[in-house]
Amino acid sequence: MNLVRIYTGWLVLGTLLFYLISLWQTHALIVPTLFAWTANFAMWKSLTKGARRQSTWLSMIGLLCLLYAGSRGVWMNWQQMFAINLPMLSMFVAVSFLDLTNQQEGNRPLPKGFSAILNTAFGVQVLGAVINLSVIMVFADRMKGMKTLSPIQQYILTRNFSAAAWWSPFFVATGVALTYAPGMQWQQTILPGFAMGMVAILYSSLEAYKQSNGEFRGYPIRKESLFIPLFLACAVIVVHFISPDIRILTLICVLAPCSAILLMKSRPRTTVLNQFIHHKLPQVGSQFALFLAAGVFSSGISAVILSYPQAFSLENLNFSNWLFSALLAGMILLGLIGIHPVVSIAIVSPILLPIHPDPTQLGFLFLSAWAISAGSSGLTGLGLLMTSRYQIPTRTIVKNSYPYAIFMWLLCSLVNGLYF
Repeated sequence: MNLVRIYTGWLVLGTLLFYLISLWQTHALIVPTLFAWTANFAMWKSLTKGARRQSTWLSMIGLLCLLYAGSRGVWMNWQQMFAINLPMLSMFVAVSFLDLTNQQEGNRPLPKGFSAILNTAFGVQVLGAVINLSVIMVFADRMKGMKTLSPIQQYILTRNFSAAAWWSPFFVATGVALTYAPGMQWQQTILPGFAMGMVAILYSSLEAYKQSNGEFRGYPIRKESLFIPLFLACAVIVVHFISPDIRILTLICVLAPCSAILLMKSRPRTTVLNQFIHHKLPQVGSQFALFLAAGVFSSGISAVILSYPQAFSLENLNFSNWLFSALLAGMILLGLIGIHPVVSIAIVSPILLPIHPDPTQLGFLFLSAWAISAGSSGLTGLGLLMTSRYQIPTRTIVKNSYPYAIFMWLLCSLVNGLYF
């Protein structure tokens, strides 16, 4: 085993630490960029074939587009090509530390009935809003027991976990929206976003209760386990209110790991942190590969658009409710066929930015596309996890969720028209 692979976890951690340093020393951005790409290469062999294939195609298409645009005199700088998604990767590393605060629920019996559905849906959304993807596996492994996870249990988990993208500052979707909708006021999306999240809980819970005839077995969540997510969310909001000049992404990158280390219950801390860095952090390979490749792809698309300003111009249009609704429908459909939300966002953003849409409204579009497509698709990250780990067929995931996707699309279009 070579030295790079031995120290992969430290390369991932270095991406976060040196990114934070680069916020004060702008010229130092090259250091976290090198750390991120080196970590990506070190983790490459551990990726699934699907992740490697998608990342490779994104990178190749992006590089070809960059070369073509360069032949027409349009060149992008290295930051735009290789570091555009560095803030999101740093945020992902930061929130990964929250896995240290996970509390195991032991062998308590699984609750049944409508209250079990509501508690599971609410719990996976609130916990997932902060602790992210590991919550899905904790919930699903416990709920399936010695059997298999049922399709109803699957959509309760994936839909409501993904719905946290509408309102959680700790969700990677928020980092994407803040990056690709410059000037977005995240706090202005909290109210409509939280309302969408609650509707997702209610819609899915009623559907699950009807389909399971009240026999649904949920997760035995405790009130105490909600403390850390709520504490961190409140901390971000309060600190941002006191110091609005500090970016939300920066707050999360600092608060998440510090709070996790402070509130973790496992002892001794040094041993647990060392194991986390060496064994947990190297498991973020698919996220590093996808986001770095998506950055190259986005840069290439942007360069081609700049090469043909008239062909891609939407200057005769404004960011109307109809355009919002049409774009959201298209991005959801792309998600259903396996295009990750970050890729569709990377395509749409450079096309829309020249018409100067309201940044917060644009951010709400991106959050909505992420929340709906990630919760309904069998071919993006969550869907692939359910298919590979819990043997839920892709066709079943899409079949069960397309009415939900249509309903939430219509509701988002309505909320956009009324609120923005």
